[in-house]
Amino acid sequence: MAVPTINVTINFSTGPSFAQAFIIGSGIFGVNVLADNEAVIVDVSNQVDKIDTVRGRNAQADQFQTGQLSLRIVDMNGDFNPQNPSSPYAGLLNPMRKVQITATWNSVTYPIFSGFITGYSTTTPKDTGEVVYTTITAVDAFRLAQNAQVSTVTDAGAGQLSGTRINKILDQIGWPASMRDVDAGQTTLIADPGTPRTALQAMQTVEISEYGSLYVNASGEFVFQDRAFTTSSVTGTPVVFNDNGTGIQYFNALWLLNDVLIYNSAQITRTGGTTQTAINQASIDKYFIHSYNQQNLLMETDAVALDYARAYVASRAETTTRCDAITLDLYTADYNAGIIAALDLDFFDPVTITTTQPGSSALTKTLQVFGVAHSITPNSWKTQFTTLEPIIDGFILDSTLYGILGTSVLSY
Repeated sequence: MAVPTINVTINFSTGPSFAQAFIIGSGIFGVNVLADNEAVIVDVSNQVDKIDTVRGRNAQADQFQTGQLSLRIVDMNGDFNPQNPSSPYAGLLNPMRKVQITATWNSVTYPIFSGFITGYSTTTPKDTGEVVYTTITAVDAFRLAQNAQVSTVTDAGAGQLSGTRINKILDQIGWPASMRDVDAGQTTLIADPGTPRTALQAMQTVEISEYGSLYVNASGEFVFQDRAFTTSSVTGTPVVFNDNGTGIQYFNALWLLNDVLIYNSAQITRTGGTTQTAINQASIDKYFIHSYNQQNLLMETDAVALDYARAYVASRAETTTRCDAITLDLYTADYNAGIIAALDLDFFDPVTITTTQPGSSALTKTLQVFGVAHSITPNSWKTQFTTLEPIIDGFILDSTLYGILGTSVLSY
């Protein structure tokens, strides 16, 4: 069974960059990073026994979470024993060193996970004889931003667009400009409040104030997408999954109809402003009250805060059946299209999923990818995508901002 080739490298250098050092007189511009010493980078692909990665958005928290990796290595020589002086990595086995997972298929290499090691755990399971496993756990750069405290952010004055503010916060913690993908932003902000908080909290406040999205991609870059991107309706050509043979086969699909994502009352308060409230009484009458509350946001005016409340409620007042997750089995025969989808699809990519049901009926929905998880062993590979509606429907947001929606839909 042909499946992608997994590539696993551990970079024992300090600093955030995953690239090899560029030493004057050698190296490649655009590939290496300038440094005084060459990084120790090792390929452990042939020792890997199991890989589990999780990256994505928590639907209820409505924010992307720290990506996580569990990497189990067959460690027959004690190479990953920190107390082994004969290990080729003696003195290098420290937390916060870098690990990167990629997969190669049809001569194309796809990023799977880039992060920072949090621990090494060695076990010898019962009845396995001489087999020793070292499990490496890692997190993506969100954890680094969570560990970094900030108060005053340099050059973060009033009138800045949200993308500029994100860059100022990343500058504050010394994050390389080469490891960012930051939109300009659509919302102008008040001056940074200068309160003690983590860098991640500071950026997520900007994210919410913009109605945007902040996450770390599979290559290890901080990505900030403004509302011009994140609030668009599901557009573009979706990848089609279908269990009747007309689309890509899948292993399993989880369909839900529940009230988890209903919000029919929103209270939005900016720093220095008054609380702006929007409700949908018809939704409250139907589902009872489901409240959404955000405080101390950074938009410049109460009018923008009210737009946020109106758009959020208009997008979330109703619920429909949705496909919460779809799982692909890459060991399926003749699965080229499925393998490419498993490796290539990422956040905000559109997918159409159809599941045949009894009685000549079907469940079908076009959604966006908001989570990617891989579970890989030498004899299996399953990829799960979690899917959601757009964060805030673009038509609803535009209608709210330009006054198209009336009080028959929203009450204030």
